[in-house]
Amino acid sequence: MEKIACVLWKPAGVPDDVFGKGLRAAAPELARLGAMNVRVNAVDEHVAAGTAVRVGKMEPKSGFVTFWLHEADDLQVSRSEPKASEDHRAGALLAALSAHASRVVAYLVVESTPLRNTTQLAKSGERTPGFNAVTAIAPKDGLSYDEFIHRWHTEHRVVALETQSTFAYVRNEIVRALTPDAPHWAALVEESFPIEALTDQAVWYAAVGSPERLERNRRRMIESCLAFLALDRVESHPMSEYVF
Repeated sequence: MEKIACVLWKPAGVPDDVFGKGLRAAAPELARLGAMNVRVNAVDEHVAAGTAVRVGKMEPKSGFVTFWLHEADDLQVSRSEPKASEDHRAGALLAALSAHASRVVAYLVVESTPLRNTTQLAKSGERTPGFNAVTAIAPKDGLSYDEFIHRWHTEHRVVALETQSTFAYVRNEIVRALTPDAPHWAALVEESFPIEALTDQAVWYAAVGSPERLERNRRRMIESCLAFLALDRVESHPMSEYVF
């Protein structure tokens, strides 16, 4: 079994709520085509208040869809023939997502879950309470990949869990791109927060009622990120999560 992570951008002029509904509607088709454990994240009306916490220089990504296949080659798109035929399963899986997006890129990833969601669960297809901060990351310049993984998985893991109000934390380390022209990121991270964190940094940094703790936690997080991330390449956007 291999996990696939797809990043999507919405077509110009499409409202967030319309985009989100369309992306969720694609989930049954993905399952019919063989995708398992489908999770849909979308920038929809429920996270509209989170504009201020978006980070990045690229055109903001609008969706993040993950699922599992028996083998990633079922989604592999030849670089010499990027528009695979829709009667091929790879083409059909991408087409089911591309029908709702202006651009789709896909990656084979390795998932690790330092913090599992055991408290904010929803029925299949319904919105998970709170929101997901979906973040694309890359190593800082001059840092070896082994050191990047060590600092991220060992040192930053502790800081992230101790300084934020997250109720879930999923790391998707990228093995390779499965579509042409995919951005050269190292990983795609999902961190689940209470909805109040969209507009209240004290909630985000688990410091409600304590300005001192807020400053301390925020400083620890910034220092930890500076130690291993290329901050100018971070792309982070709050999204609603739907598990199918």
